[in-house]
Amino acid sequence: MNRDELVAFLDEYLQISAYPDKSSNGLQVEGKKEVERVAFAVDTTLRTIERAVKGKADMLIVHHGMIWGGLNYITGINYKRLKALIENGLNLYVAHLPLDAHPEVGNNVELLRLLGLEPKGPFGDYRGLSIGFWGEFERPEPIEKIAQIIAEKLDTTVKTYEFGKRKVKTVGAVSGAGAFALEEAYRKGIDLLITGEFGHADYLTAVDLPQSVLVAGHYKTETLGVKALMKLLKERFGLSSFFIDEPTGL
Repeated sequence: MNRDELVAFLDEYLQISAYPDKSSNGLQVEGKKEVERVAFAVDTTLRTIERAVKGKADMLIVHHGMIWGGLNYITGINYKRLKALIENGLNLYVAHLPLDAHPEVGNNVELLRLLGLEPKGPFGDYRGLSIGFWGEFERPEPIEKIAQIIAEKLDTTVKTYEFGKRKVKTVGAVSGAGAFALEEAYRKGIDLLITGEFGHADYLTAVDLPQSVLVAGHYKTETLGVKALMKLLKERFGLSSFFIDEPTGL
């Protein structure tokens, strides 16, 4: 498949230009003109690049790219990563917030689907745009049950902070560093916020609100979008593809 045609499809489907994002979304590094095999990963690291090359990929599609607003110096790790990409003709395509927020293949809609929920509405305001979703159970469910489902389906360690309700009906999902949505969750009556990471200040905010939170790991909560996109591209274009798993434990 022609690279530019694939990029044009991704740009439009993911609405790349619609999000106020410090990530340089879209085609960050240009490589081969023809794309037959695509690797998917959460992060752009030297190891994911090397594994994509070893797997004979023509493009690497990631959630976290290597360019965040621009490159001031091409030295150190930036040089190593860029050199590996260019020398092997590997295209690097990035979708950060657009892949969090997508209503069909996004991290957050996929998080809700792990619980058998479909989104009822947008949630998680970030600079004027919602990048998450919320859903609702038919009847209240204990947080322990929800945590067990997430832990099993994501193969991750889950921590829960039951500062608000312990049986919940409404759930908001903002993957990765989504604790910024704590106060919004409380204001909107979202019983449980599911996110990826949780810091000291976030803990204190959740206690004071009070707001119940489920934390499932930044990395693990953001594997969902790239995997869903991988499935879509395979079905729509017949592209050979594979997922590179490089968990951080965080």
